[in-house]
Amino acid sequence: MGLSVEQLSETRQMILRALKRNGPATIAELASQLEMTREAIRQHLLQLEYEGWIGRYLKRDSGNGGGRPSTCYCLTSEGDHLFPKYYDSLTVEVLDTVADQLGPEALTQVLSRMTEARVSEWETRLHGLNLAERIEALKGIYMEDDSFMEVEHSGEQLSLIERNCPFLNVAKRRPALCSVTVSVLTRLLGYRVIREERFQNGDGRCAFRVLLNEPIEEGSINFTLET
Repeated sequence: MGLSVEQLSETRQMILRALKRNGPATIAELASQLEMTREAIRQHLLQLEYEGWIGRYLKRDSGNGGGRPSTCYCLTSEGDHLFPKYYDSLTVEVLDTVADQLGPEALTQVLSRMTEARVSEWETRLHGLNLAERIEALKGIYMEDDSFMEVEHSGEQLSLIERNCPFLNVAKRRPALCSVTVSVLTRLLGYRVIREERFQNGDGRCAFRVLLNEPIEEGSINFTLET
């Protein structure tokens, strides 16, 4: 979970909540809303802008006779994400609705299409790479520059280790989603991949082992749910 608005200082919380509740505002407007001096507001805005939580733009007041435009401050998308979001619950609800209304086969089809989309995206990026280069590149299968994904060599075994699943809240409740990653890795690496360790089992990580003694032929493997 990322930083939340409650983790900021009280004054910065007040400023961000005011921008969230009332929309973009000038320093004068924020000072009036929060009963603070303009200089105090200005100093906090500078820091919030530096940290990427707010941005600024110029707004010309149609009623000031074409005078000097006002500087308005607003939340950035990063700043908006400091406030509670419930994407995890929504995703689970969508998955359950598909299965309930259209049947489990429909959910499998959805996950299969997700697999195909990811394979198609990655095939171009991996073209011409050998196995070692492919698995190194696939450390970014969840997100670019993933510092929590690593390649682990143990004797003849080769595994991708993920210590910070970005979809953990959903995956714990609906582990079928993880079958997409297993199928994508199998297709892209050309060897069957199994998940030996799982966050869902309390292992604290997911370990995707590449079975180097089980190569697959291109086009011979379709999406399958983990057992």
